[in-house]
Amino acid sequence: MRSTVILPKRIYAILLLMGSLLSFSFAPAPSYRIARLKYNGGGDWYSSRTALTNLIKFSNENLNTNIFPEEATVEPGSAELFNYPYVFATGHGNIVFSDQEAQNLRKYLTGGGFIHFCDNYGMDKYLRLAMKKVFPDLNFVELPFSHPVYNQKYRFQNGLPKIHEHDGKRAQGFGIIYEGRLVCFYDYESDLGNGWEDVGTYPTDSPELHEKALKMGANLLQYVFTN
Repeated sequence: MRSTVILPKRIYAILLLMGSLLSFSFAPAPSYRIARLKYNGGGDWYSSRTALTNLIKFSNENLNTNIFPEEATVEPGSAELFNYPYVFATGHGNIVFSDQEAQNLRKYLTGGGFIHFCDNYGMDKYLRLAMKKVFPDLNFVELPFSHPVYNQKYRFQNGLPKIHEHDGKRAQGFGIIYEGRLVCFYDYESDLGNGWEDVGTYPTDSPELHEKALKMGANLLQYVFTN
């Protein structure tokens, strides 16, 4: 896995100035790196393999973000978790946090971190139980359509887009709000992660749904980076 080297601002500025004086072009170092959560419990945390790569590319091209092009992988109990402003988690089944992992996640989220859970189908009952361990006194609440996550560069006046059929229920965007700040977003009956994957990965895919999913994902990133 490649790692991102962040130069001290003063040294980086000197290098940029030298490059300008010598007529060389220095590409700026990526400002952020985002990660996928490798959780325990047996769920397929690794699914939607092309999702984050495509979301990063879309965001860099359309929001002028400067995110490292390759996703990282991080475990919920790791100190490395605090290196990533946005963490994505998906899967079809069980998800379990140990006491130490739950404590670490809580510290990460209350300290400014953000996690996005995507129900790839079958995660719901396990996720709700797992997050109760992280925030015993908080519940997922459905976010109103007026919430900022739906009103960044792209407007979603009717809330979360419906990407995959699943059980035929309406798509819902839930959140955990800690001291007035959204720290966790959960897309249910939508499957944004599958929507971010390469067009043609699933029989029901279409370029239109792919674009909607990417725009909603870009909104989430923009919200994280500006709030």
